Amino acid sequence: ARGVWKTQKPYFHLTGSLFSTGRANTFTINCSGFDQQGVDPTVFQSVFNKKDFRPVTNFSIPTRINISFTLSAILEVDAQLQLLTSFLWLKLSWNHPFISWDPEECGDIKKLAITAENLWLPDIFIVESMDVDQTPDGLSAYVSNDGHVVYNKPMRVTSICNLDIFYFPFDQQNCTLTFSSFLYTEERMLLGMDKEVWEIMDDSRDRGRTKGEWELLGINKATPKMSVGTSLFDQIMFYVAIRRRPTLYVINLLVPSSFLVAIDALSFYLPAENENRAPFKMTLLLGYNVFLLNISDLLPATGTSLFSVYFALCLSLMVLSLLETIFITYLLHLATTQPPPMPRWLHSLLLRHASPRTCCPAVPQKENTSLGLISTHLSGLKEPGKLGGKELGPKEAELNGGTGLTRAQLADLWVQFGHMMDNLLFRIYLLFLATSVTTILVLWNT
Repeated sequence: ARGVWKTQKPYFHLTGSLFSTGRANTFTINCSGFDQQGVDPTVFQSVFNKKDFRPVTNFSIPTRINISFTLSAILEVDAQLQLLTSFLWLKLSWNHPFISWDPEECGDIKKLAITAENLWLPDIFIVESMDVDQTPDGLSAYVSNDGHVVYNKPMRVTSICNLDIFYFPFDQQNCTLTFSSFLYTEERMLLGMDKEVWEIMDDSRDRGRTKGEWELLGINKATPKMSVGTSLFDQIMFYVAIRRRPTLYVINLLVPSSFLVAIDALSFYLPAENENRAPFKMTLLLGYNVFLLNISDLLPATGTSLFSVYFALCLSLMVLSLLETIFITYLLHLATTQPPPMPRWLHSLLLRHASPRTCCPAVPQKENTSLGLISTHLSGLKEPGKLGGKELGPKEAELNGGTGLTRAQLADLWVQFGHMMDNLLFRIYLLFLATSVTTILVLWNT
């Protein structure tokens, strides 16, 4: 009734067929002597001969394939090619109705390892994969006495991933790994989960082999259907969330750049009339350009990132600071020789936004309190008395708003204007540095 052939000989002797069919379409393998003389491959030969066909007793019944994987390492993320390279262990399990034996008749053997190439294997592939499957030869599958087959294989997967690098190096990426069958529609093959998603996530974190640039944040799944013409294919889509570790980039990119910008900001404390101020800023600007050339390999090759915007703003500020220094130097030179007329709107602006102590020419001026720089005692700047107190001509007075300022007073106004520009640009530097530090801290913590 059990449909098992037994033999009294010390070796396997199969008569008629290797299998017998029971009432419920079950097939039992004669495993007598497995525990004494090892497995006789001829016992499974009938199963091996059918490896090209889906193992079912009724062809209208779909085969259910259970899938799970362990993400062991994130090897590379190529932002230019939009590719994710990872290493994972894929586990597939299904029931083979033509394999079963009674463990009591073969020394309580409940599981055997059989070379995978001798069994039917499901054609599960990753839809996003850009490489040909390079599964190593000689892998085995575990077969249980009840026909349950478990097949594990290592995979180096290079898959397409839509990468958004704007927040580099504080970016998080969401990539997908979609498992599906290439040949069998949902009428012939259904996909299921061998483990829960949280178990896959925990195993991937526990067995992670690298502590490199990327870390695993989470794994989720969805079960959409893939339509090809009139056929529907079952598939399981895993969403893999990863995050870049930014410490390397902060230390090698952000800190040196911030130091250079901070030094450039401190250079405003050098007197505007100092002849070494412009060369100092030129040296900083040259050093910053060399720095940008050296770090080009660390930045994403394509796209626009926050770091790229930050470096562009830093470079723009340094160029603007150098141009402002050149302009102020030229302006101070004119103030000591032939001060140009001041437009009415500029004179009004100075009166409105500066205190009488720093702007109003009617009040004796001792020093400019904006940056602690002396305004009327500049190197090469003559005292008002030395300028003779000559009043402006009618045309110059008209350009100057008709105030009738003396040449010395006009020169002092231009000096005050130069110091005001210095003060404004210095405050822009401070605002930029404070905003940058705040933005980086917020991105790092979130």
